[in-house]
Amino acid sequence: MERWERLKPGGLRFVWTEGQFPPGLDSFLLSSLPRLKPGLRVCDLGCGTGLLSLLLLQRQPELRVTGLDIQPEAVRLAGLAAGENGLEDRLRFCLGDLREPVLPAGAYDLVICNPPYYPPGSGPLPREEARRAARTEWACTLEDVCRAAARLLRWGGALCLVHKPKRLTDLLCTLRGTGLEPKRLRLVSPRPEAAPSLLLLEARRGGRPGLALEPPLLLEAPGGGPSAELDRIYFRS
Repeated sequence: MERWERLKPGGLRFVWTEGQFPPGLDSFLLSSLPRLKPGLRVCDLGCGTGLLSLLLLQRQPELRVTGLDIQPEAVRLAGLAAGENGLEDRLRFCLGDLREPVLPAGAYDLVICNPPYYPPGSGPLPREEARRAARTEWACTLEDVCRAAARLLRWGGALCLVHKPKRLTDLLCTLRGTGLEPKRLRLVSPRPEAAPSLLLLEARRGGRPGLALEPPLLLEAPGGGPSAELDRIYFRS
């Protein structure tokens, strides 16, 4: 059954089903990382049902966004959401494998991706194919994602992604090995005293060496409840 929700009161609507990976914190956090400007050409790699693309357009309406995913049902739902929101002129979704040259090389200013976190063999696989592809490197690896982003980005363009801290070494090595220089890193923690649970990272095609470590993003306020920044990310303030 299709489930429709709004990003905020009066905002864009997105859709998902039980068979797809449900909307989660990771996509909302990732959407806050890019420095968005009107006119940017954006590619959402592994777009799923299009939530991340819609989050970017909710934050900056003057983008041109193309989503790519290998799952026909996810692409169908993403297209429904684009039509429901009247975004056909700014948002399109394509069915295809990011390991293949489906989209034009060097055509994008920004690539954004919420990739699978876990390498093969790191745990039990979800039964549903869509959840399996979203959770583990079953359909594509971290290197596949980085190579695709490097091919799609113009010189100086940025890749923004979210990942698990324990994969940080893998991530940094793979990015540099595919011509993407890590430039900004932000760790996400529930509280100041807690270990990071996620990381947000921006890399640039052809960038110079030099990584800026930004202040951590805290999910909880000192007295409990969501932090002010998390409320802003969820359009609650």
